[in-house]
Amino acid sequence: MEMQLKTIFNLMFWRHKRHHNGGGCALADLGVGERAVVEALELAEPVAEHLMNLGFVPGLEVTVARSGPGGDPRVYRVEGIEVAMRRDVSRHIHVQMLGSPAFGD
Repeated sequence: MEMQLKTIFNLMFWRHKRHHNGGGCALADLGVGERAVVEALELAEPVAEHLMNLGFVPGLEVTVARSGPGGDPRVYRVEGIEVAMRRDVSRHIHVQMLGSPAFGD
């Protein structure tokens, strides 16, 4: 029940924000180690819902954990879960940068 409520809330929030352009960037634009906050998912509803169930919820922090050969796919860490995602999907997830980790972190 809790997961269903979370999904419904997230889907409503996503619909409200999907035309928002907050001056951020796409998740695909981040480099390894960079962090950002998810702002909006501009994807087909079933894909957006699936990603939100995995933790890609507007308002949550996501980190680029590592990258595959040639930069695709990338592994993103959100809420302690690591998810591999191709660039053609991650370019439709809009984020607001938080900053890069300090050298040696």
